[in-house]
Parts: sequence; C-alpha cells; structure tokens
Amino acid sequence: MSAPVLIVGAGLAGLFTALRLAPRPVILVSPGPLGEGAASAWAQGGIAAAVGADDRPDLHAEDTIAAGAGLVVDEAARLLCAEAPARIADLVALGVPFTRSGDGRLKPSREAAHSRARVLAVDGDRSGFAVMQALAAAIRRTPSVTIIEGQLLDDLIITGGRVRGAIVRACDGGPGLAITAPATVLATGGIGGLFAVTTNPPGAIGAGLAIAARHGAVIADPEFVQFHPTALAIGRDPAPLATEALRGEGAVLVTRDGRRLMQGVHPALDLAPRDVVARAVQAAILAGEGAFLDGRAAPGPGFATHFPTVHAAAAAAGLDPARDLLPVAPAAHFHMGGIATDLSGRTSLPGLWAVGEVAATGVHGANRLASNSLLEAVVFGARAAEAIGHALHDTGPADGAITTLPPGPPAASDPVAIAALRRTMQERVGVVRDGEGLAAALAEIGPMRTGADPVLAAMADCAFLIAAAALLREESRGGHYRADRPLAGPARRTLTTMTALEDALLPRQRRAG
Repeated sequence: MSAPVLIVGAGLAGLFTALRLAPRPVILVSPGPLGEGAASAWAQGGIAAAVGADDRPDLHAEDTIAAGAGLVVDEAARLLCAEAPARIADLVALGVPFTRSGDGRLKPSREAAHSRARVLAVDGDRSGFAVMQALAAAIRRTPSVTIIEGQLLDDLIITGGRVRGAIVRACDGGPGLAITAPATVLATGGIGGLFAVTTNPPGAIGAGLAIAARHGAVIADPEFVQFHPTALAIGRDPAPLATEALRGEGAVLVTRDGRRLMQGVHPALDLAPRDVVARAVQAAILAGEGAFLDGRAAPGPGFATHFPTVHAAAAAAGLDPARDLLPVAPAAHFHMGGIATDLSGRTSLPGLWAVGEVAATGVHGANRLASNSLLEAVVFGARAAEAIGHALHDTGPADGAITTLPPGPPAASDPVAIAALRRTMQERVGVVRDGEGLAAALAEIGPMRTGADPVLAAMADCAFLIAAAALLREESRGGHYRADRPLAGPARRTLTTMTALEDALLPRQRRAG
C-alpha cells in the first residue's frame, strides 16, 4: 500500500485536495473540528464561475486580469476561469446547494469589478459555510482520508534537500506528531490575523508561509494584502464582514450626512475594485465624515432573508439593517501573496505543495477579483492532487510514518506583544502606507522575530515579509498603496526569499543607523 500524502490545513483547499486524491491514502491535519474555524467557512459572497448564458470563461479571465493591476499571470488566470465550471459541477455533485432560479438553473449574482453576473452563492451570505459543510461530510465518508484534529503546523521535516513531512503540535499542549510522507501539502490559510482589524479567524496568522520561508521557499508578492472595504465597525474582533454582494444588490456607501461616498471616485461607484473602495472608505473615516453601508432601500425589507449572516451580526450590535445605516471600515481580508507555486501547486522546495490562500499562483496579481478565492482553492486543489498523483506514481512507493512526540506547553502567546504587532501592522502596513511608516514597522517587528515564543515569532516573520516587500516596492499598485509613491512604476512581480529581503534591507538599515 502506498504511503499517505500529508495535508496540513483543513479549509476548502485542503478538503478539496484530499477528496481529489482519493482513493490514495491521505492524512489530513486540522487545527480544530473538521469544517470549522477556517476562513473558507466565513466566506459570504460565493464562488465566481462563467456559467450564465451571457458569460464565457474568457470574459471572466479578462475581469480577473484587469482587477489584478498588471501583475496577474495570464496563463494562471485563463486556466482558473476555464476550469471553473467543471469545479462548480464537482461541488454540486458533492451536495453544495447553490441558489437556483425558478427553472432550476444556477442563479449567479454580480459583484464588484465583474462584467457579468457570475457569483454563485448559498442563502445570500452563507456560501462558505455551506460549501465547507458539504465537503466535510464528504471527507468523513471517504475511508482513504485519516483525520487528525487539534494539531497546528510547527515545522517541516526536510532531509536530503527534500520536504518529507511535517511536525505538528497539539493546540492543548498534548502530544505532538512527526508525520513523514512522500508529498506534503500546505493549506494553512492566510495572514489576516496579523492586523488589528480583520475579517479572518484568529488562526489566520501566516504560520505556513513563515515556516516555508524560513526553509528558503520562494515567496511571491507578499506586500499585496487586500483590505475588504465593508467590515462592520461594531467593536468585534474579528470584524464581521458585510459581503460585497450587498452592494451588488443595490446597497450603497454613504457618509454620516448621506453623501454617496463613491460619487466622483470611480465610474463604477460602489462596485469599483476593492482597493479603490477601501481607500475611499478609509479617507471618509479619517476626515470625520464616517462611512456607512445603506441597505434600507435595497435589499430593504428582504435583508434578513437574503443576507442572514450580516443581519444577525448587525442585530447583535443593536442595528436593524432595514432601518439603520451600518458603520463600516476596511479590514484585512485576503493575501494575494504567499508561497510561490507553479500551475500545479508545486513550490520551490521539492516534496512540498501549497494550495489555497497560503499559495501564490499568480491569479490575483495586485488585487483579487471578488469571489475568486474559493474558486482558486478548488481549481488549484484539483490540479495539485493530479500532479501529486503523477509524481508519486513515477517515483513508486515511499515510506510514511507517524511518530508521537512528548507533550509540550499549550499553544499560547503573549497577548500584549501580539496586540502590539497587530497594531503596528494596522497603522503602518495597512490600507495606505509610506516609506517612513514601513521602516518604523520593520524596526518594531524585528525584535519579535527572535523571541522564544513560537507563535509570536511566526507572526513576526510573516509580518516582516509583508512590510519589507512593501518598503522595497516604491510605487502604488492594487492593494499596495504608498502615499509617498502614489504613481505606478513598471509592472513586476516580487519573487523573493526571506534571506533576499533581509539582504536587500541592509543598505537602508546602515544608512538609517
């Protein structure tokens, strides 16, 4: 019998990759109960795919490339959009109950920067939850998948220049595990938890990205962080998301005095690209005008029915979206950067694949098109599974084993230090940046990278990747906006390593010293 493939992370990308590998044995490591706690389960809007009668994959690809502000890898985007309808069919076969019209056909809606209605949702704003529930149920029915819950990635096992598994540690301080495998897949999610205001779950701290970077993996475009313009500003951490689909259904952004916030900012008004809307919202807040989502006319009385998740979050704060303006603010939402991969999820480290938000496939460029994130997870999850199958077939059987490690301390960290790091990232590496602030952020982050606390050190390493690349990119493009460098320069992707970034900063640090 062949040795199991190891998948660390159980969001949509991890689950879909595991299902596509069946009947090959898989060990799936989840930090919590299967199907819960991943950012995928929190996704509201849906999954983009050209399934409408007036739509085509090439039109979807053109919108994806346009949104990416010059940095999208053309081949990756066209592949993503061409394979989207087939992956939607896979999800339907797995039981995902996408919204349908009266004739039984899939009923797509429109979101910002899409030229067509192509976003497939479930219950208005419960798309991610529904998809994850369907896939988790399918995983539990798949005998070739062994599920290990309550374990977090601690390190990669590398021998002979090849990744041969991973060390995971118990969240509660119980025994850890050393798991060897012929192929290892990181599906550990994004980095939103590095920022003080985020729509991501608490575990989204970039651990997979940081650990791969420490081992010399090539990292792509780490400076590009997408800030969702409409997180509900109601004092919760993480901040509840007010899905973009609300604006697709007619809700508008206004200031406290009722002025249309996007009037004169962009021809597409409230459906402009996310980076444009996020900066406009932030500017209104800083100017004292406030920023609010007005859904009183549309969706209006149907708000609770069509967008139950947003309605419940607002109601918990004492707001009725059918009668009240909803205060909003930009929040760290998605990382366009990550571990650089090819079109089949391979990283620069032999034996290691990456899928989902931890990976940088090139499809998002400098600014992700709305509802392409869940799509990327399933398209490239399927491609990674196929590539792993071919690779292991060519190399033949390989050994795999699970070794129990002594118990360690519970996964915990210094809340004061973590709060300081998140505040630094929010204030200095946020929606609007400048060279002075980025240099100050790096000075504050530096000492946190060398401490004994593994959680804080991983967060700080990840924060370093983002801030350092942002300082070195002396232009504004997509989700990376420099107030001191507001114009775009030559279009170029950042393909780098942690060591290369450290070396590139040395001359600046010497001058500053």
